[in-house]
Amino acid sequence: MNVYDSARMADLMAPLGYTLTEEPADADMAILNTCHIREKASEKTFSELGRLRNLRTAKKSRDEGDMVIAVAGCVAQAEGAEIMKRAPFVDMVFGPQSYHQLPQMVAEAARGVGHILETEFPLEPKFDHLPDEAIDTNLSAFLTVQEGCDKFCAFCVVPYTRGAEFSRPAAAVIAEAKRMIAGGAREITLLGQNVNAYHGEGADRKSVSLARLIHDLAELDGLDRLRYTTSHPLEMTEDLCLAHRDVDILMPYLHLPVQAGSDRILEAMNRRHTAADYRRIIDKLRGYRPDLALSGDFIVGFPGETDQDFEDTLALVRAVGYAQAYSFKYSPRPGTPAAGLDGQMVTEPVKSERLARLQTLLNEQQLAYNQSFVGREIDVLLEREGKRDGQLVGRSPYMQSVFVPSPAHRIGRIATVIVQEGNANSLRGELKPGSVADAA
Repeated sequence: MNVYDSARMADLMAPLGYTLTEEPADADMAILNTCHIREKASEKTFSELGRLRNLRTAKKSRDEGDMVIAVAGCVAQAEGAEIMKRAPFVDMVFGPQSYHQLPQMVAEAARGVGHILETEFPLEPKFDHLPDEAIDTNLSAFLTVQEGCDKFCAFCVVPYTRGAEFSRPAAAVIAEAKRMIAGGAREITLLGQNVNAYHGEGADRKSVSLARLIHDLAELDGLDRLRYTTSHPLEMTEDLCLAHRDVDILMPYLHLPVQAGSDRILEAMNRRHTAADYRRIIDKLRGYRPDLALSGDFIVGFPGETDQDFEDTLALVRAVGYAQAYSFKYSPRPGTPAAGLDGQMVTEPVKSERLARLQTLLNEQQLAYNQSFVGREIDVLLEREGKRDGQLVGRSPYMQSVFVPSPAHRIGRIATVIVQEGNANSLRGELKPGSVADAA
């Protein structure tokens, strides 16, 4: 979602004459778009700000003008006052629901009104104020359809930084998707903190589900692939499960976080489902789409987690079998219910040992999954050049990075690849003869 937000900030700044630069030292404005999910991300923000301050000082010493420094996103929303205190050289701090006001904030900064802090949740959704035209569209594009979350998991700061659940009207989503396709996108990933809770207003003013939105988007000419992330088990409705069977362009990959395999910990997390509930959802999905690749999120060392609770998580992972997954040590986020459970904290050495064991298992599953593709044919959207000469990198339907020898002019095509090697994080293969129109 931060990738999407950053792109829209660039769209907002384009009419003011700003263009993107690859080198921070050359920037007239540097915006850190931040995440607040984990503690390290917050501390990294302050570390990066120190580096930008040095770049700004060097820029001034070369008589190359000033550099406006801004912090956006969820760290800004949650810790705006702290940022101003610890890094008083920052010019602007604004939350993820306020960045549509960026041109106005830049104008105020130019007038010398002082430090700008904008972390209020606006009455009108930001999407109503974003420009229609994007300055750049990639072959694989992100499209935010839903923001915020009403689930209030005990460990999660999202409801406090992104606010309550909000779904964009279906017509607005479809219109933006059409613009992305016209700009060259062949694959679109629908985004939301709780994307499968999408309930945008339809043409008849009735609520539209994510499944219905997916069906409608699948009718758009020029769109070859659809994905969505991130989901909550409580919102895996029957019609959404069926969409994985019935919608050809909906890719066979699903990121469905579970966080833990212990019912006791799931209850403490306020997840409102059990491990068995999660397993039933997975079984249903695989019944509808047997080749579905699964990804998940896991937290180890949640307050009160015992050795048996952790063993329950390992058991769930073994039972489900993941194509890939993300796993983290629990870190208390300010203002969340779990942060107040100080007396139940799991020690850092125990958390580290558990995380290492979990990641070993998950890595084994991911490698085995990728190696299972050796000798198979898969369709790959060729997206960019690789690090090696004459190499392209694409994405499989199952979200694997796929490396193939191919000239650069084939970027943007969907080609059939014969997989020759399955590695821990990627596949390697050769283009099937005749699978690309200009296969000379």
